[in-house]
Amino acid sequence: MTASSLIDTHCHISEYPDPVSVIRAAETTNISIVAVTEDPDGYRRLRTRLGRRSNVEVALGLHPLRAASFTPNHLARFFRLVPECRWIGEVGLDFSQVGLSTKRQQLSVFDVVLTAAQPGRHPLTVHSRGAEKEVIGRLVDAKLPAILHWYTGPLGPINDALAAGLYFSINAAMTRSKKFRSLMSVIPCDRILLETDGPYAKSGGQPTRPHKLGEVTNSLATIWNVTPDAATAMILKNQNSLLELVR
Repeated sequence: MTASSLIDTHCHISEYPDPVSVIRAAETTNISIVAVTEDPDGYRRLRTRLGRRSNVEVALGLHPLRAASFTPNHLARFFRLVPECRWIGEVGLDFSQVGLSTKRQQLSVFDVVLTAAQPGRHPLTVHSRGAEKEVIGRLVDAKLPAILHWYTGPLGPINDALAAGLYFSINAAMTRSKKFRSLMSVIPCDRILLETDGPYAKSGGQPTRPHKLGEVTNSLATIWNVTPDAATAMILKNQNSLLELVR
């Protein structure tokens, strides 16, 4: 990743039918990708499959909706792999209707993540659906550089997140949501990063792809009342500010 490339901070690259072509398309448009995973085995498989690529960082994950299936061996492997990875994600909590039944296990797993993460070493990309206050509170206490991925929660906790230096990543689906303008009214432009959450997030009925991140930047430019080039410059500055915390 270079200081001049936009970063897709949250992409499930392994879930595309054609991950390598997605990566190549991103490379032609100077887009770098944080390829999130859901468990340590998925992290190792993806690293082996992709090899070394200048525009991809594979992130080590423990997805909250998988928490009930994680054994002590999964957690031990996570601890062992943390020193070799450069990003951590997808991690976090999900207390929506889908995840509420595993709340206890999720809290335990997320505490493991926050204990294992080494301050000054890893940015985290964090899931917080239905558990925004709990996630932000734990990140505040842990004092770790982190990005709140696809934030859909109330506006109130955002102030605490900002005070702790946290960032928010925006995808194409978010820019078309009813909540987008209200979110942008409280999150300053210097705390915004980009993501696709592809292939799960959709744009024009199709899975979002990293090489089209410029569409998100254009939407931000409209909200900020600046040119697309100025919006891109702001995102690049934000990325570099985050990465300076872990260099």
